[in-house]
Amino acid sequence: MMSADHRPQPAAPNRFLVTGGAGFLGSALANRLAAAGHRVYALDDLSNGDPTRLDPRVDFTLGDIDNVPLLWSLLQNVDCAYHLAARVSVPQSILYPREYARVNVGGTVSLMEAMRDTGVGRVIFTSSGAVYGRQPRQPVREDDLPHPDSPYAVSKWSAEQYVRTIGELWGLETVALRIFNAYGPGQSLPVSHAPVVPRFLKEALAGGSLVVFGDGRQTRDYIYVDDVIDALIGAATTTGLGHAVINIGNGRETSVNELIAQIERATGRHANVIHNPEKQGGVPQLAADVGRARQLLGFEPKIDLETGLRLTLDQDARFGRAKA
Repeated sequence: MMSADHRPQPAAPNRFLVTGGAGFLGSALANRLAAAGHRVYALDDLSNGDPTRLDPRVDFTLGDIDNVPLLWSLLQNVDCAYHLAARVSVPQSILYPREYARVNVGGTVSLMEAMRDTGVGRVIFTSSGAVYGRQPRQPVREDDLPHPDSPYAVSKWSAEQYVRTIGELWGLETVALRIFNAYGPGQSLPVSHAPVVPRFLKEALAGGSLVVFGDGRQTRDYIYVDDVIDALIGAATTTGLGHAVINIGNGRETSVNELIAQIERATGRHANVIHNPEKQGGVPQLAADVGRARQLLGFEPKIDLETGLRLTLDQDARFGRAKA
């Protein structure tokens, strides 16, 4: 496993804007960039973010991604914008599709307009593996036709199209990273619709019940946060990407049942599993073909699920095992 000190860094000091910069991935990215000596501006509306996650060297602004005058002020002299601001819950998107369209699509268009107006020529957009939906083959490749099956997935797919199309029309460099199931220390644990990895870890440690929808054989591609940040930095520093769309995952399918077995080993606890056959757990299979990421970014995921779960337990104080 590569230590954080030897992970990829932008070569020369630059100025970056990270939207969604107080979120799980956004704060990890902003902190890595700041630690490498770059000037980093973070924008977040704190709907799901926490500014205490941020390195003191990160210049944080509370605000909405749809506020174009605010974006103008933050983009002055910025070399590259990372666009992570988004609503991210699939179940919540089904209840509030208009809000997901406003933030995930409208906010993306607002950022692209502000970049044009301020002369910022490069954006890295975090899309999602969810855009693929149900596919006839696995792992999925970037040229597979998306079949988004939730308003969240539709919003990410739509935002991708705006980023590419506007970028081509206005001469902006764009990269869209389709990130699969990211996890790691500091991932949010909302009361409802919490991500599966921290939710299962918490329940296993507390002796609670792990509710599994369907038979638990549905598969996902889990990727540790540090590997995602490597890919984000690589996308900002690699030349000649055009308007590329790139999968970012571990390249391995893991079933829900396998994930629970890994969590039992990591926590040393037997999990009380309850199956809910009346509600299915989304598409039956989803894993990333990361060949394009290897070819274009030199990307190689370094942290397997077993190691990632251990690091999450050891580094996240909420699980009671974080080192002092």
